[in-house]
Amino acid sequence: MRRRVILIASLTLVAVLVATFAFLAKADEPTEEDIERWTEEYMKVKDEGRELWGSPELGTNGVSCGQCHPNAANTHPETYPKFQQQLGEVVELRTMINWCIQNPLEGEHLELDSEEMIALEAYIAWERRGVELAPGKH
Repeated sequence: MRRRVILIASLTLVAVLVATFAFLAKADEPTEEDIERWTEEYMKVKDEGRELWGSPELGTNGVSCGQCHPNAANTHPETYPKFQQQLGEVVELRTMINWCIQNPLEGEHLELDSEEMIALEAYIAWERRGVELAPGKH
């Protein structure tokens, strides 16, 4: 009898734990409204990045990112971090974006967490969506 009570109590505890974990797992699932809002916000930032990409305002010599990299071509965000010959070290995409702004565009570096940097990264990632990640690849 005692074993039966312990078995029933144990099974009840397991059932409660399973139900609790199932509930918690569903609590982390985004709703359709969440996904719609997140997508809308991302697209706004991506569009800001596209505007910056085509604008000479990041530099001082009238050159824009898009003149060398139309539609973010040849930026390969999926390969960062990687060794970058111009810098002589392994860097992330943000560092390379700043190198391009400071050198070919003759502009001032962007703070790594600035709205402009995030927008540029969002635009580059959007243009390269669907490409397989290949960190370290040239």
